[in-house]
Amino acid sequence: MAWFKRTEKGIQTATEDKKDVPKGLWYKSPTGKIVDADELARNLYVSPEDGFHVRIGSKEYFEILFDNNEYTELDKNMTSKDTLHFVDTKKYSDRLKDAQEKTKLKDAVRTGVGKSKGKDIVVCCMDFAFIGGSMGAVVGEKIARGIDYSIKNKIPFVMISKSGGARMMEAAYSLMQLAKTSAKLAQLADAKIPYISLCTDPTTGGTTASYAMLGDINISEPGALIGFAGPRVVKDTTGKDLPEGFQTAEFVLEHGFLDFIAARKELKNKINLYLDLILDQPIR
Repeated sequence: MAWFKRTEKGIQTATEDKKDVPKGLWYKSPTGKIVDADELARNLYVSPEDGFHVRIGSKEYFEILFDNNEYTELDKNMTSKDTLHFVDTKKYSDRLKDAQEKTKLKDAVRTGVGKSKGKDIVVCCMDFAFIGGSMGAVVGEKIARGIDYSIKNKIPFVMISKSGGARMMEAAYSLMQLAKTSAKLAQLADAKIPYISLCTDPTTGGTTASYAMLGDINISEPGALIGFAGPRVVKDTTGKDLPEGFQTAEFVLEHGFLDFIAARKELKNKINLYLDLILDQPIR
């Protein structure tokens, strides 16, 4: 039987016979470049034609930084609680449950311990997919415990930020994490253990106002949005037009808030080069 039939209104295809192209086979970058999804994955989720860095999560960053993707995850089952019984358009407890089911994550940060180019390293990495990478009590606690692990074992600490800022559903509990993580980083500095902060797209709000800008070196991926308040808020507050490229990694680097920008393919080598230099080890 024919897969289509002609009617007075034209050709119609029965629903069960439609041959939809599976989703996710192609990716279109903001500049309009089209890339095969498999090729994009092989290229570490960087568009090969225009160099656009697609947002990725902790899973992908761990694959990039840890040798053979081998690491031990710390505090992997720690989850947030709805202490304030917060409700906006829905209950915070329901938001947490939905986010956990959708992302298969427990919260917006994961901590891995493993080797990178043969050196022991602790990596805390945020996941924007989990409620916008918002910083709640669990995020602050896991970062603090990751720093404690670095201090106890005398190994470098890497923080990968990707966040919209404080988690409003936890109110003051969220804001306390700025001071908590900053105090822990002061202890890390006192122990003379290296801290590398990697800002990815986006790094904003309370994250920028605390641990994201406190690294011994602060680095970023190309084109990442880095700032405190969003561009619209800044423009409305100042009443002035913003400079071209405002709050991009390149703009922030030019104004002295970053040490350098590294493409994703260079991250592992660049981080380890810095560690080799500061720890007075042979450069690999």
